Formats: sequence, C-alpha cells, structure tokens
Amino acid sequence: MMTELLWALGLVMVIEGLAYVLAPNLIFEMLKVLSQYSSEHRRMVGAIIALIGALILWAMR
Repeated sequence: MMTELLWALGLVMVIEGLAYVLAPNLIFEMLKVLSQYSSEHRRMVGAIIALIGALILWAMR
C-alpha cells in the first residue's frame, strides 16, 4: 500500500509541476481569479474536486 501511495503522490507532484512549467501565466491568472472568491466558496470547489477524484479512483478499482 505504501508503494501505491508514493506513486500517487509522485504523480500529483509531476502534474502540478508541469502546470507551472507549461503555463505559468495561466496559473498566475487563475490564482488572481480564485483570490476574488470567499474561503467558503474555494473550500466547496476543493471538496467537489476531491469528490470527483475519489469517484474516479473508485470507478477504476
């Protein structure tokens, strides 16, 4: 299980890093837009994204 967890963490880091390498200006613009929303709204968006990710992982098993 630890191997799978490290693979998943590594994959997240690669994807996050590629976003900053390939589109740093887009990331900056997205952060400006996100800063305009309330903490509650950002928290809800994060929860929805996490739920979608969990559903994808559940469907893949």
